[in-house]
Amino acid sequence: MTSDLRLAQRLALAVPAVLLAGAYLSQYAFGLPPCEMCWWQRYAHFAALAFALLALPLARTRPALLALAALAICVSGMIGGFHAGVEYGWWPGITTCAQPAGLGGGGDPLAAIMDAPLVRCDVAPWTLAGVSLAGWNALLSLLAGLAVFRLLGLEKRA
Repeated sequence: MTSDLRLAQRLALAVPAVLLAGAYLSQYAFGLPPCEMCWWQRYAHFAALAFALLALPLARTRPALLALAALAICVSGMIGGFHAGVEYGWWPGITTCAQPAGLGGGGDPLAAIMDAPLVRCDVAPWTLAGVSLAGWNALLSLLAGLAVFRLLGLEKRA
């Protein structure tokens, strides 16, 4: 296996894993529950992880699995870009995008729903250097997905 293919495998596996870990860390350690569009980004990363894991033993004979992982990473990045645009007010969102957060734990379900905070897609709950979490996902995912595609294109097949 060439070094380009190995690097493509590592990127396709590491990027969605690290970004999902960051999403769950922000949710559970820092109290930033995900909105609907945040979940959409996570779904694409789950798919990317599945394709990357399937590609581990098969990458040499089936590089298309890595290409599917790269595509899923790029899809998450595109959703993140759209979400960031909604947060920055560049365009309207396509849903009402407000869901109750934290509905577990028993007790009165109606009271839990009524007392739960709304998680809005059009408000960035946290930024770094003026870029929201969705914006960072867009930047990192698109760069990584395109890098995997490029590395696969450089791969010489016999």
